[in-house]
Amino acid sequence: MAKNKTTETESSVTDFINAVEDVTKRNDSFELVKIMQKESGFEPRMWGPGIIGFGSYHYKYDSGHEGDAPLVAFSPRKAAISLYCYATTENKEELLSKLGKHKASKGCIYIKKLTDIDTEILRKIILFSIENLIKLYPPQ
Repeated sequence: MAKNKTTETESSVTDFINAVEDVTKRNDSFELVKIMQKESGFEPRMWGPGIIGFGSYHYKYDSGHEGDAPLVAFSPRKAAISLYCYATTENKEELLSKLGKHKASKGCIYIKKLTDIDTEILRKIILFSIENLIKLYPPQ
């Protein structure tokens, strides 16, 4: 079985964010750390070389594939900031419709900058995401 590439590391979150070239993305990243840390209750940790995650859960699929992943996370990518939130919540469409300027896929929300979105709605999405993941994959 293949090993997961995105695993928790000991790399410095602050050093990673300070290396982000785009000043707006860098400042937004520090703000996202505050938001996700407050809502999750977990310290930020690097996952792989480019994802900042909070907390973790262990998943196991019917296929037998299993691993660990952050409960919520983000990455300041070049094109957009990727917000990794478990998106299949009861209120998903309603919350996303109120979020502001974004694009979404099953597990990601893409934003250009924090001022494009309502951070209070983001906080609700983070809480729903964590709640759903804990129900789906209860801590052992």
